Amino acid sequence: MKPDQLELLTTTGTPALHPDGSRLVVAATRPDFRADAYVGQLWELTLQGGRRRLTRGFRDTAPRYSPDGEVLVFLRAAPGGKPQLFAVRASGGEPVQVTDQPLGVGAFDISPDSQTIVFAARVPEQGRYGTLDGVGPGLEDARLITQYQYRMNGLGYTTDKRSQLFTVTVPDLDAEPYIAAVGRLKQQNADGPGALEEQGAVPPATQVTTADADHLDPAFTADGRRVLFTAALGPDADSTLVSDIHSIALDGSDRQQLTNQGGDTLLGCSAPRPSTDGAWVFFLASDLSPSGLDFVARNTALYVMPADDPRDVRRLSDPETVDFGDVQEIVADGPHSVLVFNRSRGTGELLRVSATGESATLVTGPTVVTGAASTGSTVVVSYTDPTTSGEVAVVDGTSLRPLSDFSAALRTDTRVGDLQERTYAAPDGTPVHGWVVLPEGDGPHPVLLVIHGGPFAQYGWGYFDEAQVYAAAGYAVLLCNPRGAAGYGQAHGRVIKEAMGTVDLDDVLAYLDGALAEYDALDGERLGVMGGSYGGYLTAWTIAHDHRFRAAIVERGYLDPPSFVGSSDIGWFFSEQYTGTDPAQVEAQNPFAKIGDVRTPAFVIHSEEDLRCPIEQAQRYYTALKKQGVETELLVFPGETHELSRSGSPWHRRQRFDHILRWWAKYLPTGANPSAPAGG
Repeated sequence: MKPDQLELLTTTGTPALHPDGSRLVVAATRPDFRADAYVGQLWELTLQGGRRRLTRGFRDTAPRYSPDGEVLVFLRAAPGGKPQLFAVRASGGEPVQVTDQPLGVGAFDISPDSQTIVFAARVPEQGRYGTLDGVGPGLEDARLITQYQYRMNGLGYTTDKRSQLFTVTVPDLDAEPYIAAVGRLKQQNADGPGALEEQGAVPPATQVTTADADHLDPAFTADGRRVLFTAALGPDADSTLVSDIHSIALDGSDRQQLTNQGGDTLLGCSAPRPSTDGAWVFFLASDLSPSGLDFVARNTALYVMPADDPRDVRRLSDPETVDFGDVQEIVADGPHSVLVFNRSRGTGELLRVSATGESATLVTGPTVVTGAASTGSTVVVSYTDPTTSGEVAVVDGTSLRPLSDFSAALRTDTRVGDLQERTYAAPDGTPVHGWVVLPEGDGPHPVLLVIHGGPFAQYGWGYFDEAQVYAAAGYAVLLCNPRGAAGYGQAHGRVIKEAMGTVDLDDVLAYLDGALAEYDALDGERLGVMGGSYGGYLTAWTIAHDHRFRAAIVERGYLDPPSFVGSSDIGWFFSEQYTGTDPAQVEAQNPFAKIGDVRTPAFVIHSEEDLRCPIEQAQRYYTALKKQGVETELLVFPGETHELSRSGSPWHRRQRFDHILRWWAKYLPTGANPSAPAGG
């Protein structure tokens, strides 16, 4: 794949399966260079192979059928706008707008009687975020901050726009459409935030929650009388990572906390989902230990409680070996079972788990399942694999029967390099699992060791644009999951707690050495190393300890743990949990403390609005390299966050790839990515 082919990367959201099991609707979204945005519509697919584009909005996502099968509710965003709820007949037609929330709508659910929608939406503090005419961001009042948790990467400040829950009635789709007033009847300030609701153009929404916290993951109980949700409302909410499952009446009364009702450990809970028979409430949680902060490499487990006795909480999965922390969703499936998503050795498996703890694997193998829906005996999934960025299939026995072909152009217009699975031994004998992607031709090819972020994340079998772009440019790409990564059990992930840059460095270098020994097509004299976030950390650490690489790319890196504490949105807990608190111990894991040992040319890439690894990490690292005479460059992307490479603007993603290939052409030229001519 070439950088200018990013538009071929169509991804599929969670499918919505009609209650009769005959058809589904899925959002198909792709980058678009002309709009410099992500565009997409809803597609209806039948289980017999029929396919049609159901909507024609700019960006339509998150479809969900009403339980009676009559209405389809989804999110629609106009160019530059926030997503709002829309409703359309399940058979198709003109969508009707349901909400006009100033900052848009997030997760939502539809009541069992198909009459009411509950949704989460951020409520801006008066005078901020456009709520006061003529007052832009630079003229807003000063913020007085008294908390640890006051901002988040991708969201900015959060305490002045809390996520609250609302209910709204499903509109009558046969009602007379709203006609906007003109002339002398036109209302003043008719275009401001929430104006459509004030004018009666959309039904009024009723706010259900008001507490000073983010209320997330709304779901109706099976009888429709209450709403389940996630929130951190305890007295220590600001100084821990603990969150709870709550329930509340539709009028906002009688809030009840259902989890963390005593015990030796504290849980971080999410994704409540009632069983279809109403007897059980399932949820996901990670064990944070008594401190409420021990998050390092904690696998997410599935829990269940009787709906009428939340004190009887039981864990249904073993967090030592099973992890539901990647796709943190629960799908109701049958009267007392659910579908959940397990990440394991690069796969994204789909499991069915009952309230009694019985478990069956429905989908496994070289696939990453990203969403699912179930009704009756039918299960459908959205997924990615080595040759597709997103498709939809029906689970047919032990295999998948594809229903879509959104990645047809990706496969026909680009060369998709094979993922060759390999395992090599670290110096202490630990197996290091990963993949090798080779370019066309016999070689010898220059090699890029590409290190993932996290560190508690994993490379896997899904289509990975980074590997494909580099392979198309003539590079052999090595992807591995060193110790510290997810997918191999908690012990594998937790071994680098307060020991970063130790066995994880051993593992990535062992994978490199193993591949060089096996593949004659790899050029061991022309090596590059690169990575982002934790991958940026380990890249910077690698080039301070191993000088065989011709060049490196350090992107959005975690480069100086002490300064990270005060500058990152997660700094108040992350560094202490990963690198410890003893100054000498922290220094022994700090890339900035070893920067004097770096001799490798390093390209530093960062985004201005990155709150996860703030830009000062990059600026100080770049300046220090330059002062000591190491060849370096700093590439800064305005308006982007920590998610640039995954969900940044399409043009910025393309420019990022162009600059990366330019850098590698300078130090590791190939026939497909030649160095620029002198003076060019």
